[in-house]
Amino acid sequence: MRSHFYYILFQEVFFISKEAQQINGEIKDKELRVISADGEQLGIMSAAQALNLAEQSDLDLVKIAPQAKPPVCKIMDYSKYRYEQSKREKENRKNQKQIETKEIRLSVTIDVGDFNTKVNQAKKFLASGHKLKVSIRLKGRMMTHSELGVDNMKRFAAQLEEEAVVDKAPKLEGRQILMFLSPRQSK
Repeated sequence: MRSHFYYILFQEVFFISKEAQQINGEIKDKELRVISADGEQLGIMSAAQALNLAEQSDLDLVKIAPQAKPPVCKIMDYSKYRYEQSKREKENRKNQKQIETKEIRLSVTIDVGDFNTKVNQAKKFLASGHKLKVSIRLKGRMMTHSELGVDNMKRFAAQLEEEAVVDKAPKLEGRQILMFLSPRQSK
């Protein structure tokens, strides 16, 4: 039973990848607009003629615009094209900046020293471009004095006024108070 599931999964993945780009014998259209490896338009011809031209120059026939009428195919080195495409994707992923959300937990009964330590840690996170999720978990009778937690959150936001912008003001959600901060944009 399991092998059947994997086979079906493999078949679906294979079908999707085939649909992305058709090359050489996979192209079944009657007429194609063909572009040479140099970028020169060779005109409209049958798939067999285009494939013959590609084989003569030891290159592949790749369908690059299947939705066009007639579909557009280019004669190119497909393995080189795929290699350059994967190289570009890697470069794009490397240059992409990912913003993380860091969490800082406060408490209703937090003391001044601990509070200042949390503020300094939050400044470091904001300086490195991370967003902040500040939370206070209310336990037991603290639920009756949730306004003290909200006051602590407002005081925390006031300490970080120069470095951060409040995205979501302190709000009681269930048994915790949440506030979201993001770094202030430098000019």
